[in-house]
Formats: sequence, structure tokens, C-alpha cells
Amino acid sequence: MIRKQRAADNQTKVTFVLPDAGASISVVADFNEWDPHVHPLKKRTNGTRSVQVTLPAGSAARFRYLADGSFFDDPDADGFEPNGCGETHSLVLT
Repeated sequence: MIRKQRAADNQTKVTFVLPDAGASISVVADFNEWDPHVHPLKKRTNGTRSVQVTLPAGSAARFRYLADGSFFDDPDADGFEPNGCGETHSLVLT
């Protein structure tokens, strides 16, 4: 699930939320140079994992989730596009 909230200075706060399946999960994306250590989803008391990032309003970001060495897309993404490796990237539009 992706939640969006307008922030100050033409920015959008984007929260990535997934059910807590017990595995470490991170968001890898063009906004973090595809680095799995930058945005790990933190375990929450409500049974989910989440992380929030701030992105420029009116932009499109490409991302995937990484859990235990496997990449996967967000079914609730704003869209999908081929990633050049025979799979797709999820898109979030701010």
C-alpha cells in the first residue's frame, strides 16, 4: 500500500506500507540509487512494516521491494513499466 500526503515546499510525503511477514524488507528505487540499506521498512505495532520518504510533487518514481534477496512490485502502485531485465518497476506518482 502506498499513502501520499502533500508536504510543504512542493513536496509529497510517500509512505510505503506492507504486512509484516517476518522478513526484512526495503524499498529500492531511483530516489535512493537502488540501495537496499537506505529505506528499510520498520516493523510497526499494528502488524505492518513501513517507511516514509519525501519526493518532489509532480514527479514519478520507480521502485521495487527487496525481501530476502527477492524483488517484487507493489500491487497498489500507480503503474508499472518494464525495467529492462525482463521484469517491471512499480511507479509512484506524486
